[in-house]
Amino acid sequence: MMLITRKRLLGAMSPIALMLAGPAIAQTAATPPAAAPVATVDADPALWVVKDDDTTIYLFGTVHVLKPGLSWFDEGVKKAFDASKEVVLEIPLPSDAEAQKILLPLVVDPDGPPLTEKLHPEKRAAYAAVLAKLGFPPTAFDKLYPWFAAVTMSNILLQKSGYDPNSGAERAIDAAAKAAGKPVTGLETLEQQLGYFATLPEADQIAFLELGVDDFDDGIKTIDEMVANWTKGDPEALGAVMNRDIDRLPKLYKILLADRNVRWANWIDERMKKPGTVFIAVGAGHLAGKDSVQVQLGTHHLTATRVNY
Repeated sequence: MMLITRKRLLGAMSPIALMLAGPAIAQTAATPPAAAPVATVDADPALWVVKDDDTTIYLFGTVHVLKPGLSWFDEGVKKAFDASKEVVLEIPLPSDAEAQKILLPLVVDPDGPPLTEKLHPEKRAAYAAVLAKLGFPPTAFDKLYPWFAAVTMSNILLQKSGYDPNSGAERAIDAAAKAAGKPVTGLETLEQQLGYFATLPEADQIAFLELGVDDFDDGIKTIDEMVANWTKGDPEALGAVMNRDIDRLPKLYKILLADRNVRWANWIDERMKKPGTVFIAVGAGHLAGKDSVQVQLGTHHLTATRVNY
């Protein structure tokens, strides 16, 4: 998702959490209808490469949900993908059934008070107003943990605004890799990714949700701006949008972005010791800003060079 607010962190969220937010609460929230077909728009998102004498690693920043009609998996991106012998995503994409088996126990609070009662009293009316805009009663998410209510709210808004989880970059890359017989592995597991949210102290989860309520009306405008910058291949502008108000949720920023970027740079450093060509695709939020994977690679004396295409 969205600044260091909900918008900033959506750029780092698990693609599974976003893609399954609707299906996982199907008994509570109906999935919005699919967007109408739109004309194809050419997109040229940024691509980087790290290489030595016998190892080449491409770094591609993805958007987990996109509007249909963007033509991005071509030109330089496709050339790098075709040249790679293996593909690495944030996580290997499981089936919806497998993902929901892991996800569902982490999203429903069977014993706690209703979610509405967990919110600060002065935030409850605004929260109810947001749910009303999405077409739900104020108690619709009362059984959910706050973190998943925040993800679900964002996911429904994205879908209502024409974004489609099935158009996300990970889906296309994963399908292409499997069709080409390329092995697909992950930098993390699904349990790890969901655990970043599910193990947050309740106070931080509530802060995350309440900030999502505060930012709700500007959410799509900012996402559109981020996707436009991604489409143009402008990581500097993307980073500027994503780093607004960076101090608002510092703990989540550290857990969801900065710390993971350090670990992923460590992984790349180790992988550079083996020969081969690898295509790595992670959320674009990890490849922009002051704590990006590219910046962390510098601590290993590795340079990520922009691929011009």
